[in-house]
Amino acid sequence: MSSPDPQVRAARNESTPHAARGVRGPVVAVTGAASGIGALLTERLVASDEVKQVIAIDERRGECAAAQWHILDVRDPAIAEKLRGADVVVHLALDLDLETDSAARTAYNVRGTQTVLTAAAAAGVHRVVLCTSAMVYGALDDNELPLSEDAELRATAEATGVGDLLEIERLARRAPRAHPGLNVTVARPAVLVGGTDTALTRYFESPRLLVVAGSRPAWQFCHVEDLCSALEYAVLEKVEGELAVGCDGWLEQEEVEELSGIRRMELPSAVALGAAARLHRIGLTPSPAGDLAYTMYPWVVSGSRLHDAGWRPQWTNEEVLAELLEEVSGRHTVAGRRLGRKDATAAGAAGATVALLGAAAVVRRARKARRRI
Repeated sequence: MSSPDPQVRAARNESTPHAARGVRGPVVAVTGAASGIGALLTERLVASDEVKQVIAIDERRGECAAAQWHILDVRDPAIAEKLRGADVVVHLALDLDLETDSAARTAYNVRGTQTVLTAAAAAGVHRVVLCTSAMVYGALDDNELPLSEDAELRATAEATGVGDLLEIERLARRAPRAHPGLNVTVARPAVLVGGTDTALTRYFESPRLLVVAGSRPAWQFCHVEDLCSALEYAVLEKVEGELAVGCDGWLEQEEVEELSGIRRMELPSAVALGAAARLHRIGLTPSPAGDLAYTMYPWVVSGSRLHDAGWRPQWTNEEVLAELLEEVSGRHTVAGRRLGRKDATAAGAAGATVALLGAAAVVRRARKARRRI
């Protein structure tokens, strides 16, 4: 009997789970598998010859037909049953949307992580991989350049979602003590780019790059493809512990301005931080003032643990910045708030910024006037 046509054989292999083809390796469950990083990682693991099977978990079914899908909320304790037989769980079901109500976001992120860790231990899973952010180190004027993975986590809960990420880090540290035999690995990417929408990617949608006088920004990016390859390293147990993930090195603010072609708008610290706080408080912008610190001070990471394991980023900071600028082209954001094209055209670049800062000043004067009455 003649062997099948190579194209037929390839198509058959693509639709046949690795377990049925005798592939050795771990069975990996991915939460948040229907979209974003979860979807990219699911596709990557399904294609890997080192992964036996992929279990995909989300509230809706994704497009990866080769994965075994379970549709449920990660906060549902029934997830423990769905994790039985898995060797590794990668938990990527997080909500860091700027527009999500902060209380609802925290309830989902923290409760979901707690449930997944407990369920994984109950199901006999031996490794859980979590993903937070290098933001947990904090953006501080006295940070070393670069920070090691073992540097103290000095962030506060003042920036979008960082409080949730710090709580997830605490859960990760406690889990092995609460569940002996459970190994927890945490990936901490730098500014994540590739279909993402964060306060830091929106910074590059502004008509001018806000620079706080006296600050020393240092920009380090992480492409989602590099994050997925680092997560795969953790899945395959090539590396463990706390993993900082990012491009090699960093860009100074002047380099970012030169590469982007976007000019700066420099403001005194008191004006910038005060305006950002007031605009957020009155609901004009989704980003709290704490987000601004990450554009003021360095939080660059070394990534030495992954490098020692043989991992290397495939993207440079310059390449990721170029992709980010292409992604945000045509978008108009001022102080973290998206403007429609009509609004942006009417307001003008600097005019929109001045209008928002002026709105904050008007609110401040009105409140002072009320106190005098």
